[in-house]
Amino acid sequence: MPDIDFDKLFSSFTQVKVAVIGDVMLDTYWWGKVDRISPEAPVPIVAVSKREERIGGAGNVALNIRAMGSSVSIISVVGNDMEADQLNTLLVNNEIDTTYLIRSSERITTNKIRIIGRNQQMMRLDAEITQALSKTDEDTLIASFEKYCKNEKPAVVILEDYNKGVLSETVIGKIISMCKAKNILVAVDPKRKNFFAYKEVDIFKPNLHEAKEGLNIISDEVTVASLEKIHHSLKEKLHHRISLITLSEKGVFFQTDKQKAIIPTHIRSIADVSGAGDTVIAVASVVYAATGNVLLMAEMANIAGGLVCEEVGTVAIDKNKLLLECTHLLQ
Repeated sequence: MPDIDFDKLFSSFTQVKVAVIGDVMLDTYWWGKVDRISPEAPVPIVAVSKREERIGGAGNVALNIRAMGSSVSIISVVGNDMEADQLNTLLVNNEIDTTYLIRSSERITTNKIRIIGRNQQMMRLDAEITQALSKTDEDTLIASFEKYCKNEKPAVVILEDYNKGVLSETVIGKIISMCKAKNILVAVDPKRKNFFAYKEVDIFKPNLHEAKEGLNIISDEVTVASLEKIHHSLKEKLHHRISLITLSEKGVFFQTDKQKAIIPTHIRSIADVSGAGDTVIAVASVVYAATGNVLLMAEMANIAGGLVCEEVGTVAIDKNKLLLECTHLLQ
């Protein structure tokens, strides 16, 4: 890779506008102390001493985009409820634009409540509606995206699917079509349900398990040859430009019509892998929008995914740490 002025590159990220479209949710944590078992049932009593709300789902991708210095808007459908108020406040406080966030009386805001006692998760309560959006909500979301494009002229749109219903086949198809007409890059972090609906996108980023599951592949082989077969099988169905497949502890694989490689992970002290995929798609999208360099995109996304795994819990990438690591590892 030729010498890159990473300081200049990272400064350029402020010029990249990004929209994240998908399943945004609230992550709620209740911490407490457990001293006794309930007399009503054989379950522990958690005396709650602390509560915290965090941005989850597609919102975590937006957090990573903002952490890279790029401007970002979240476009989604949430409920008309208290959780939506909490989520909106968190997003705004983190400089994520919520102008195009839709509230619907037909849905509730996804809220994952984790109850933690004795430093371990004891229970998770999921309040959510997972069926696809109604026709009315689909139309409202698509109109909101159209308005966003007209006002903001983004460089890249990220479709972030958590199987909660916002990215229906209709929404996926219309948004990709609009992006192609306006020359906006499209990156996708898919889930199984609509895996093959993301046709003709620029970057398709499943993890290896999702790719094999979608293609009904049983083999555990992880080689350039086996991954090249996966890429071609995906391309036959999707006609996309770039495959970016995360390989867990083995790194990432990318392939285009001209390039392919496994980018191995760098040695890390892994604390928690949660949220790493969100970081990978966010960094890959910003870097590719800024440079058009697929190898650099894969290298930097791989480093970023490893860095967030050194932290406990889901955290956004630290831009300064990423800059130092890229300067050290990629020069």
